[in-house]
Amino acid sequence: MSVPKGRRAVLAGMLALMSAGPLLTGAGPSPAGAAWPPRDRDLPPGLPDLPGDVPELWPGEAAAVRGEHSLVIGHRVPPAVLRDLAVRADRARRAVGAVWGPVRALVLFPATDAEAAALAGAGSTRGLAAMATADRVIVLPSGYARLTPTGRDVVITHELTHVATGATRGGRVPMWLSEGFADYVGYRGAGIPVRVAAAELAAEVRAGIVPAGLPGPADFAPGAPRLAQAYEEAWLACRFVVERFGEKALVRLYGSDTGTTLGLPEAELTEAWRDYLRKELA
Repeated sequence: MSVPKGRRAVLAGMLALMSAGPLLTGAGPSPAGAAWPPRDRDLPPGLPDLPGDVPELWPGEAAAVRGEHSLVIGHRVPPAVLRDLAVRADRARRAVGAVWGPVRALVLFPATDAEAAALAGAGSTRGLAAMATADRVIVLPSGYARLTPTGRDVVITHELTHVATGATRGGRVPMWLSEGFADYVGYRGAGIPVRVAAAELAAEVRAGIVPAGLPGPADFAPGAPRLAQAYEEAWLACRFVVERFGEKALVRLYGSDTGTTLGLPEAELTEAWRDYLRKELA
């Protein structure tokens, strides 16, 4: 796959909403004949309890497609697009399960970006392709449409990882770990070379510019000048942890600290990560 502009071309920006609020409910219950699956029966395995607000999102206009272990609900979205997304959601669920553990794959595909922003309680969705709340992934139609097939898989897996880890609740882990871990799971097995996926950061490192420290919350803000590089830095930090300490150590790092889990103070981890960037990207 050719990805000439690195991560931006693959992902078109997929900032997770670390403080996303609950979904807004619809105007009322679905009328008879609405294209909606029964709430208490005939649901895919792993989806035993459907959130009560979901059937009321788009009364009379919701269309649902069941994957093997996923549920995709769309509003004025072509059935073929929903079916394709269900396949990707199943694939993402398997990817998350292989690293973290089981997760319920519920994906909403609104008709417009404005509708998606309202569902997530988001103030800005600029450059996004999907968002995560505590229990579901919400697709941004315009951003998602610009993604490559591989980019769609990476984005859905990234956001479903946030659902699995509870990262959207915020504050439990450093943002570099939350975003880097989601990218690690998303890219794992995608077959994208490191210097392609991290093209923006690679250009800086080749020019002799190596980040002084791990990215912080401000680096991941919408419109941040080095947003792509922040994600690449976080992803490569997690990739470094896996290569040196193993994948299970990266999982244990959630809810812990680098000293306890890795035997390295964060300052030493940072220096080792900077050396890793030079080795992988220069």
